[in-house]
Amino acid sequence: MASLPPIDVPTGATGKGAFDSSAEEARSVLFETLLRLGDDSLILGQRLGEWCGHAPSVEVDLSLANMGLDLIGQATHFLNAAGAAEGRGRDGDALAFHRDVLDFRNCWLVEQPNGDFAQTMARQLLFSTWQQLLFERLTASTDETIAAVAAKAVKEVTYHAELASEWVIRLGDGTEESRRRMQDGLDWMWRFVPELFEMDAVATEAAARGIGADVVAFRADYDARIAAVLAEATLAAPKDQRPILGGRRGHHGEHLGHLLAVMQFLPRTYPDATW
Repeated sequence: MASLPPIDVPTGATGKGAFDSSAEEARSVLFETLLRLGDDSLILGQRLGEWCGHAPSVEVDLSLANMGLDLIGQATHFLNAAGAAEGRGRDGDALAFHRDVLDFRNCWLVEQPNGDFAQTMARQLLFSTWQQLLFERLTASTDETIAAVAAKAVKEVTYHAELASEWVIRLGDGTEESRRRMQDGLDWMWRFVPELFEMDAVATEAAARGIGADVVAFRADYDARIAAVLAEATLAAPKDQRPILGGRRGHHGEHLGHLLAVMQFLPRTYPDATW
């Protein structure tokens, strides 16, 4: 990706929220928003990388690896911008490799284990469909970096959503075993969808300032797209479950800790190493 413009920190509030209109509070909202965007992409990119050499076919292996690289590229830009907004001398690498699990702001969905291929595709469908709709709106963000990354990334995640849709349909409308596995994958991932549409104080203020987006506004569109895929796959939408929330505030499951132990091993073991 070409170099992006420097981060633009808004200084005025345009709506009600938990933050005042000071430049410091605006910077805090921007920092948290960028962390959420970057951490989502970083963690899912790492998860997809775990498939390298283990996918059902060479073609799928390459597809998943390339999707992971797309997400890592997004994370690099978002986290570098987050470091600039924070103003404490941390860059994207420092934020990725030298934060503890409680400091990560990704949603629960992306940290879920790969499971079998059907479970991975269920996770990808549910997240990429949401990410596509989000990035479409973030192209109009008042922050130039977010808008620029979203404008390029929306093309990438559109492909991610299309690939996941095709596999969900193929597996759902396939053999008895593939159908069972696909349904089980959806049943596992379904409980994490509500968090994608949670509007807490940070998200509400970011949307009011024009930095972020009101995710509730596209919930109906999201539900319709998922329903259309499941209908073609002849799969039943899972029953609503007790939602799992808290990832945006640093509350995560054990799976993220295990993922970070692998992802952060080299930088933490050799903190002075240069590449």
